Amino acid sequence: MTSVVKKKKMDYQQYFEKAKQASRTLISLGKETTDAVLRDLAEALVAHTAEILTENAKDLAKMRVEDPKYDRLKLSAARIADIANDLKNVASLNSPLGKVLSDKILDNQLHIQKVSVPLGVVGVIYEARPNVTADVFSLCFKTGNVAVLKGGSDAEFSNLVIAKVIHEVLDNHKINRDVLTLLPAERAATEALLNARGFVDVLIPRGSQSLIHYVRENSKIPVIETGAGIVHTYFDETGDLEKGKAIIFNAKTRRVSVCNSLDCVLVNESRLNDLPALLAPLADGNVELFADEKSYEILQSSYPPQLLNKATPEHFGTEFLSLKLAVKVVTDLAEALSHIANYSSKHSEAIISENATHIAQFLNEVDAAAVYANASTGFTDGAQFGLGAEIGISTQKLHARGPMGLEELTSYKWVVRGNGQVRG
Repeated sequence: MTSVVKKKKMDYQQYFEKAKQASRTLISLGKETTDAVLRDLAEALVAHTAEILTENAKDLAKMRVEDPKYDRLKLSAARIADIANDLKNVASLNSPLGKVLSDKILDNQLHIQKVSVPLGVVGVIYEARPNVTADVFSLCFKTGNVAVLKGGSDAEFSNLVIAKVIHEVLDNHKINRDVLTLLPAERAATEALLNARGFVDVLIPRGSQSLIHYVRENSKIPVIETGAGIVHTYFDETGDLEKGKAIIFNAKTRRVSVCNSLDCVLVNESRLNDLPALLAPLADGNVELFADEKSYEILQSSYPPQLLNKATPEHFGTEFLSLKLAVKVVTDLAEALSHIANYSSKHSEAIISENATHIAQFLNEVDAAAVYANASTGFTDGAQFGLGAEIGISTQKLHARGPMGLEELTSYKWVVRGNGQVRG
């Protein structure tokens, strides 16, 4: 297989060169071919479920079940089916390529258009997330981008088998395999990718804060950060108790290892007496609380003692990625906003309130990629936002912000048509 790199010391530049060459022809495939490949890939992944699960089990055997990354690494028949459905969703979406963003004729009769185009070669460094292999390929392929992937050693066998299935589908359609390159899990591949200037157009890290920081500090090519999620939900003085119970429970327990999972509940002090009922469902979910002084005092009589702890400063501003949650009492909306401003990673933040003025202020003032009123932060996801799938959730402000789908994988160029005009 020309695009899956074997584990040995090598000159990585040859693989980057092939990826760059492939990017020059990928845009010419056409929507019908592109969508057919994605639909066939969806069917192929489901057909290879047993093989994929066998390889995934090898990766799982290397990781402790208690590790927060275990859930992200684990595949099942249902999760593979979900990945396949995401591929079909991507195939059904309109392509953003060739979209005319601006169209004007100047006084000198120059016809100028601003037209969307692929980014080119997209590099992604990710950890124990085998679904990323298929998701990134589908989004890149649909938008005429070549994908160069560097997965972590934790998901090595899973990534390899998914890449193998992708390459088989590409072979069936007689498409250059180099539109997907999976680099080996060794560290040398990461260093090579960080230095692939002139070959890789943009680099997207997906994983822990330490990984994202390392890529940002060491990459010689542009980086789009898909940052960690330190997520808050503020229960306002007018918050509906039943809505609050359901939203907080869902945001915390739906899937604890993902970046949109809730990390801190802020409660208006006027609702302190409702706090035991508000958080009661979490006890059934075996959620461990780290409560500030006021909340700890009132929760002592109701929350299971083995799951209740006094919070220390480091519990605020922590992305737990597990069944742990910080709790803090605030005097009003202003204090809640201040706390979020100090500790947020600018991923997803929510308010539970029936006060339209408070909701409007929260949605307007909170600086995050996604802000919610009376809904779970668990919806911060490309598929949930109607993007088909996502290449990551950007917490920065330049180029892309929030779930990144097809449009975020495009740039644009100016197309100028004239009839002999020269500039004086």
